[in-house]
Amino acid sequence: MATPREFTLDAKYRQEEGQILLSGVQALVRLPLDQHRADKRRGLNTATLISGYRGSPLGGLDLTLERNPGLLREHNVVFLSGVNEDLGATAVYGSQLANLFPQPKYDGVVGMWYGKGPGVDRTGDIFKHANFAGVGRHGGVLALGGDDPLSKSSTIPSHSEVAFYDALFPVLFPGNTQEILDLGRLGFELSRYSGLWVGFKIVTNVADEIAIAEVAPDRIVIADPGFVYEGRPWQARQTPMLMPPWGLEAEREIHYGRLEAAKMFAAANRLNRITIPTPDAWLGIVAPGKTYYDLREALTELGLDNAALRQYGIRLLKLEMLFPMEPGTVREFARGLEEILVVEEKRAFCEMFIRDILYNQAERPRVVGKSDENGRPLVPADSELDADRIAQIVAARLERRVHLDSITARVALLEALRQRPAPLTLSRQPYFCSGCPHNRSTVLPEGSMASAGIGCHGMALLMDRKTMGLTHMGGEGAQWVGIAPFTETKHLFQNLGDGTFFHSGSLAIRQAVASSANITYKILYNSAVAMTGGQDAAGAMPVPELTRSIAAEGVKRIIVMTDEPDKYPKSTMWAPGVEVWHRDRLDEAQRVLRDIPGVTALVYDQRCAAEKRRLRKRGKLPDPAMRVVINEAVCEGCGDCGVKSNCLSVHPVETEFGRKTQIHQSSCNKDYSCLKGDCPSFLTVVPRIAKKKERRVFIVDQTLPAPPFNVPEDANIFMMGIGGTGVVTVNQILGTAALLDGKHVRGLDQTGLSQKGGPVVSHLKIFEHATESSNKVSAGSADCYIGFDVLVATTPQNLDHARPDRTIAVISTSQVPTGAMVTSTTVEFPEANGLITSIERVTRKDENVYLDALGLAETLFDDHMAANMIVLGAAWQAGAIPVSADAIEDAIKLNGVSVQMNTQAFRAGRLRVADPAWVQTVTRQRLGAGTSTPELSKEARTPVDRVEAAEELRRLLEIRVPELIAYQSAAYAREYVGFVRRVREAEAAAVPGETRLSEAVARYLFKLMAYKDEYEVARLHLKTDIARALEAEFPGGVTLQYNLHPPIFRALGLKRKIKLGTWFERCFRTLAAMKTLRGTWIDPFGFAAVRRVERQLPGEYRGLVDKALVGLSPESYERAVKLASLPDVIRGYEDIKLENVQRFRDEVRALGF
Repeated sequence: MATPREFTLDAKYRQEEGQILLSGVQALVRLPLDQHRADKRRGLNTATLISGYRGSPLGGLDLTLERNPGLLREHNVVFLSGVNEDLGATAVYGSQLANLFPQPKYDGVVGMWYGKGPGVDRTGDIFKHANFAGVGRHGGVLALGGDDPLSKSSTIPSHSEVAFYDALFPVLFPGNTQEILDLGRLGFELSRYSGLWVGFKIVTNVADEIAIAEVAPDRIVIADPGFVYEGRPWQARQTPMLMPPWGLEAEREIHYGRLEAAKMFAAANRLNRITIPTPDAWLGIVAPGKTYYDLREALTELGLDNAALRQYGIRLLKLEMLFPMEPGTVREFARGLEEILVVEEKRAFCEMFIRDILYNQAERPRVVGKSDENGRPLVPADSELDADRIAQIVAARLERRVHLDSITARVALLEALRQRPAPLTLSRQPYFCSGCPHNRSTVLPEGSMASAGIGCHGMALLMDRKTMGLTHMGGEGAQWVGIAPFTETKHLFQNLGDGTFFHSGSLAIRQAVASSANITYKILYNSAVAMTGGQDAAGAMPVPELTRSIAAEGVKRIIVMTDEPDKYPKSTMWAPGVEVWHRDRLDEAQRVLRDIPGVTALVYDQRCAAEKRRLRKRGKLPDPAMRVVINEAVCEGCGDCGVKSNCLSVHPVETEFGRKTQIHQSSCNKDYSCLKGDCPSFLTVVPRIAKKKERRVFIVDQTLPAPPFNVPEDANIFMMGIGGTGVVTVNQILGTAALLDGKHVRGLDQTGLSQKGGPVVSHLKIFEHATESSNKVSAGSADCYIGFDVLVATTPQNLDHARPDRTIAVISTSQVPTGAMVTSTTVEFPEANGLITSIERVTRKDENVYLDALGLAETLFDDHMAANMIVLGAAWQAGAIPVSADAIEDAIKLNGVSVQMNTQAFRAGRLRVADPAWVQTVTRQRLGAGTSTPELSKEARTPVDRVEAAEELRRLLEIRVPELIAYQSAAYAREYVGFVRRVREAEAAAVPGETRLSEAVARYLFKLMAYKDEYEVARLHLKTDIARALEAEFPGGVTLQYNLHPPIFRALGLKRKIKLGTWFERCFRTLAAMKTLRGTWIDPFGFAAVRRVERQLPGEYRGLVDKALVGLSPESYERAVKLASLPDVIRGYEDIKLENVQRFRDEVRALGF
């Protein structure tokens, strides 16, 4: 057996004895390999076929299989990605017939089908046919049903056991990773023995688990049930002739032979077990699969360990086979009980069978579950059960007979958590990736509506995109066939992903054509099944072939939109009449298609941005050299670039001069849609030498002290962050480190739509010895609370895991914008002190650590992906992670990704805690950031000194007065200072001690006086020397271009920006020198409507402030401050600015001025 330090990542599949660390999905990959090993030991030469269709929580199964082709070959495993679930199941059905054909290659073929809950539903027909036909003698089939009870990444919640039951499959429900391996092996053997397909229920919290499992060749020993059927030892028969009378004969055998054989197998192999056989118990609690471990966690939290359960008369039954329910174990369990409490998720299922078994007993206990003895709701049938919900249910049933302080305390804590005031925070919703084609493709023309579909583009429902409703996968558009006759709405756009089209969506198009519906299908062709990991769609065809296919179906007009029209040669064989347009003409194309009666199609051809990023990193796709930079001095923070691009890499940033926008270079996927923003602040940069300078790697070259552990050896670690930033990786590294240290772990990664920028939560429990417990950290039981993102860390449901006397918090305070912040200037990041206060209220505040991990990562490593390792290092140095630093660094090496950066990032986080002052020595200027004048000239200082200004007001004036002198003149600056001085004097007289009004006037009168006309834009571009800053990034220099939309070209009808090189800086210098023309009758730019308004605004604002000063008092002060701050909404250029001026005036009127 390998020692821990000899551990390798592929041990999870290859190691045959000892302990391994793996996830639930990885256990499903290992399962058929273990079956093959077992068959080989018996002398059988078997093979395996795996087929189905991806979907959470089994979304990564096919990817994991595809990444291990050598391993599959070694064990005769054939993986075939199904075009859809139904066809995948049909292929698996075929594998069970191979032994009936001449010259079979193997003694038997094992089958494994996979699909998420909706896929189970749609596959019912072939399930029933295949189950009637039976399985090969040395074959057997497991049907993996992926259930998402909380609907984290599904349209509706699911529980597949009912569908499996309807198909007459025995149903097994593993509760953790270990049971996937053990119960899965038993499931294959059960299928072989009974002749039935076996349903294998995999819930999200088991698929996404990470845990240590024990493996050994003799771990599973199969007991022969000795079932006798019709006077002979049982032998399942295959009945492939599914026609009368054979089908009727098969039905009889299923009910009286195969299902009975399954019950006998369950009894002989103890699939359902009495785990706490208390002799004189009054209460029996039953729970299946994953819910059993939630129950054990709940009981522990209530103070009921095994000894206490026996003391207080409580018996436990663990169910692993839900159907057919083996009656002997149930009757044995029920003997002598007064009451049975069945704890299961969703509708009553096991409860129904238990009640059926006991109904005719002369003495039987009361059975409660979904309702109590009085018919009142008891165990919820909705959502998901966890240890906290179960604890409250069990406590309510125990209160008549058991009185323990631990039960009272736990229930009181859970009730207190429910009543905690919610902190003021901002939710982080899932969103399209940076540069995602759906950012643009899901936009509609004015007056139109769309319906969503299955896939990433379905997130348009969460945005203001006039999109409503969706159907099941493959039905997209068919619902319009039923709506259209009963509405005055004439037309619908239907979003349809390419993965869904190839899965079954093409049939919906056929239905729409057959019904003569007025509908435009927007086929969003991104070359990947992006929602589940970026897989290639099975059965996919290139875009030209797709157009020919849908034209043959009867689609009347087809337009292909793409970001690269030139990639299609002239010889491309399109369907007749197809036109290829650039994506910039999307609005025009949609207007054309919606006016054509019948079915039309717009094929939006642009590769998935996340997949582009992966391919570029691997060198399989060219990485465009051009980068986009924003000159923050010129930027108005209007948000138009965010609206146009809808891109999460367009970051709002707070600066001295208010909110601005910057491109987050590390996450940018180079879609360039942000350049459509109506703003002259954009620069495009192309390095003259393609190779960028070597990415910096900060080296911690000192020995760091080892801290004392401030948490128990058995510790619960609760981690939260943003999807796609490596939260799951941290959990895997910690799990591996614990294994290397000889410890046990159970953990869970709650991802949902996190890969789309949504929240991700990871749980990790570290034990000295293995124990029966849930893989989730229960309420108030986190020892270490790691927030990789402060917004996710301050959501109430996450804070509920912390407790003031137990939990150390380590939080990154970096302000990562949400999707709402990108597209709306009215949405701001919550105030930092309030967020920290909400964390400190529920944690050990004196031991907490707060750090700007993202800023450190980009400063030290040029890569935001180092941030989470920095936080992990800080948590370890704070004594909140009870595994060794050496084990963590070994686990980073084993992970094999960016090993040097991640190792040094971990050490940098440690250094940040060991030497807090060190962080002040590492700073870096943000690319494109504006600069303020460091020293005051005498000309600027004189007017500033005349204002009796407190510290903050003086600081504001010292920055802004030199800017106004450079903008226009010293006299112009004195005019500004004079008004601020007058406001300050009135404020001091009316509301002593307050300075907010004069500070607001100092900020916003400057903003209005220093409006950005052509002269000022030129000056600011010359002032901010971005080219010099870029030289440090690209030693070979760069070719820089300004992206401008000059008014003269705008007036001539040019609708897009032009790029002007650095030669245009001569024109900037000329323009900047012409500032004295500003506002005069010879100002060539002064006649535009926006310039006339800009000239009016300073006087208009001063007049409003003067009104507010009349009768200023403590009572009217807040209103005056609000008025003085209103110009903050005046942002942008040209029409955008004019719209915001109107908004400013509307808000002024709303204040009563």
